Amino acid sequence: MRKEKVTVYCGEGKGKTTAAFECAVQSASQGGSVIIIQFLKGKKEEELEFLRRLEPELKVFSFARSGKNFAELSQEEQQEEEMNIRNGFNFARKVLVTGECSLLILDGFLGLLDNHMVSAEDLESLMNAGSEDTEMVLTGRNMSDVLRKYAGKIYRIHEE
Repeated sequence: MRKEKVTVYCGEGKGKTTAAFECAVQSASQGGSVIIIQFLKGKKEEELEFLRRLEPELKVFSFARSGKNFAELSQEEQQEEEMNIRNGFNFARKVLVTGECSLLILDGFLGLLDNHMVSAEDLESLMNAGSEDTEMVLTGRNMSDVLRKYAGKIYRIHEE
């Protein structure tokens, strides 16, 4: 995947997901196809249902089974949720390999790197899976040094 095709929204401030969703709406309104995969956010049915109204141009997936954020889960629940997250990661790779969309948004993905649920090797295989035409947007709090070499644009969002 070409570096200029990867955008990252990171930082402690609110608005990273909102910025990514704006990219999704803009791409879909211009005839693009968009897939959003949410990680570590819990299952937020109201938000997902609203976004599903924009199908087929914009498709949203959450592999979370719990309604809580990952950090709020017990250790046993976290282990189960990690398996669901791995399924989401594998789905993202499949989407890139098949060129299923023009924009892939991995919302909360940086948290997977922070929590060591995705290794540097996993990230590299994901970035190499993409076609030259697919753009990616990744969100999360902390920008990983491993991810930096793949990102063409990095936006830090912070509250003043």
